[in-house]
Amino acid sequence: MRKLSNTKKFIYLISPKSIVNSKEFFKDLELVLKSKKIFFFQLRLKKENNKKIIYIGKKVKEICKKNKVNFIINDNPNVAKIIGADGCHLGQKDTSIIKAKKILKKKIIGITCHNSKKLVYKAIQDKADYIAIGAFFKSFTKNTNFKATISLLKFVKKITKIPIVAIGGINNKNYKKLLLNKANFLAISGYIWNNKKFKPEEAIKKFR
Repeated sequence: MRKLSNTKKFIYLISPKSIVNSKEFFKDLELVLKSKKIFFFQLRLKKENNKKIIYIGKKVKEICKKNKVNFIINDNPNVAKIIGADGCHLGQKDTSIIKAKKILKKKIIGITCHNSKKLVYKAIQDKADYIAIGAFFKSFTKNTNFKATISLLKFVKKITKIPIVAIGGINNKNYKKLLLNKANFLAISGYIWNNKKFKPEEAIKKFR
C-alpha cells in the first residue's frame, strides 16, 4: 500500500461528466486547484473515447502538477499509463487492483467499495491505496444505488489505516459531519461544476 501523506487538503475533486468547452474547463480547473484544498483530481469521462480522454488528460496533468494535486484517471489503468497520471480509480466492474498494479506499478490505485464490508475487506487484502465508500447523501451526479452510513465509516476506520474517501452528494452543508467522523477525503463533483449559484472557483471556497 502506498502511503498518502497527511495533509490539510481534504477534497477529492471529480471532473464534470462531460467537457464541452475544454479551454473554459482548463481555466476553471486552474482557479479551483489554486484553492489549495484539493489532494486528488479525478478525470471521469465515461462517455468519451480514449483519444479525447488522453487529449484532455495531458493538459489536466500539467495543471495538476503545477498545483501539486494528485491526478487520477477513472476506470482505465492503460489510459492512466499513457497519460502519465499519478494513478487510477477502479469501480467494481473494472479491472482488478492486482492487474492495475501490474500496469501502473507503484502509482496510486483506489477502488469504490460502495457500502459493502465484504468489498472493503477485499480492497484491504489487495492493498488498495485508498477506499471509496458511499453514497452518504443523495447525488445528482450519478445514480445512488448504495447508501452508506456514518457507522460504516467508523467501522472501516477501526479495521484499516488505508485512507477513506467518502462519496455521494457532498456539499457545503453536510461535509463537516464526514470530516468529524474521520473521513480522510471527500469526493465532490456536482457542487463545484453544476452549481447554479456559484462559479467553480467560488463554490470551492465554501469548504473551509
